[in-house]
Amino acid sequence: MRKAWWRPRSGEAADPASAVPSFAEEAGELAAEAVRALSRNDETAFRHCVAVLAGRPDAPGWTRAADRCLAARLRRSVTTAWERGWQPADVVRFAGRRRTARHGRLATDAIAAEMRAYAATTVDDQWREQLAVLGAGIWWGHDDDHPDAWCAREGVERPALVACSVELVHLLEGLPRLARIGPPPGTPCTEAPSHSRAREVDQRMLAKVRALLAKAESTEFPEEAEALSARAQELIARHSIDHALLAAETGDLDGPAGRRVAVDNPYDAPKAVLLTVVADANRCRAVWHRELGFSTVLGFPADLAAVEMLFTSLLVQATAAMVHAGPKRDAAGRSRTRSFRHAFLNAYAARIGERLRDAAEEATNQATAGAGGKDLLPVLAARDQAVELAVGKMFPNLAKSRAGSVSNYEGWVAGRAAADLASLNGRSEVTGAFRRS
Repeated sequence: MRKAWWRPRSGEAADPASAVPSFAEEAGELAAEAVRALSRNDETAFRHCVAVLAGRPDAPGWTRAADRCLAARLRRSVTTAWERGWQPADVVRFAGRRRTARHGRLATDAIAAEMRAYAATTVDDQWREQLAVLGAGIWWGHDDDHPDAWCAREGVERPALVACSVELVHLLEGLPRLARIGPPPGTPCTEAPSHSRAREVDQRMLAKVRALLAKAESTEFPEEAEALSARAQELIARHSIDHALLAAETGDLDGPAGRRVAVDNPYDAPKAVLLTVVADANRCRAVWHRELGFSTVLGFPADLAAVEMLFTSLLVQATAAMVHAGPKRDAAGRSRTRSFRHAFLNAYAARIGERLRDAAEEATNQATAGAGGKDLLPVLAARDQAVELAVGKMFPNLAKSRAGSVSNYEGWVAGRAAADLASLNGRSEVTGAFRRS
């Protein structure tokens, strides 16, 4: 590794301004060596590089050069993530999962800085939504002010920022390639104006549903929760059916889309099962990426939104019921809480799947009995086929796995009971009624 100290050339004055290019080169080499040290688990070399990057009081101008170098490399690593199929929410979630919440916040700032390079018309709606949820905006003044502002916000000293930056670069530059589920920023928008207006209507409808479900989950009165959930179900069901028929009538050729849904520890396996049964019931498919902490869900946009809302609502209800059951111990006093909760969530997912399939048969009868019912079934069957084809194209080597074993009978029984009491917020009228058996 090149020793990271600047010295003026022979006969050259030690002018800080003329030293900046040399500082930039030195900082770049140090940052690269710090990343390599992380790759080979060389903690000593990593800490040495961080210490030098963090400050050299004898070299005016060094701090700014090092900051600019790290910021530029962070932005490049974000661009690399886009090229490998990652989206903003994926990056921030993964940074927090593999490192810390602080790394996630730094990733959010790096994303905000990188997104300035793209015209608003070249950023997909899904990206804009994720950026808004993340709060990925420029909250600092000039970019040179960001390091000090970030340290003040996080309550840390400069070495912590440097270490966090290098660790984040190392993480992002090592991201695996993912199947792309939407256009990356910089892609010209070719969407027709009518499609944009329809999407605005979708967002208004979804906002109403979210408000209803939030009230349903927070109320202490079961009758009120049931009424609110029923209204949410009515809105989503009508929208989903109308959307499918309208697309068929207008010749809308837009195919299935995708989104990634977090599946967090603890008990990630039964949570992934719950998402899978919810997706299957709503004419979508979920593919779990266990090591990455999320599932990719494929389906038509209206159905995808319903899957995410329903999964989130059911998971809130399941977690509340599971925690309410309290800790468990066996006859010898040994803790059985983990096995109980694992069995609880597996049973909950299995029973919810049964309830969704039962509701599907009733919803099919109601839809086909109404006006336009004969036209509806072929339309939805064609959409099912389109989703299956999309899954096969995106994941050609997809392997199916069996659910894990359950060793706690008490947890299984309690989980099924909780599922029987759960409100199928948002989709009981459609709940996959039109999936082919």
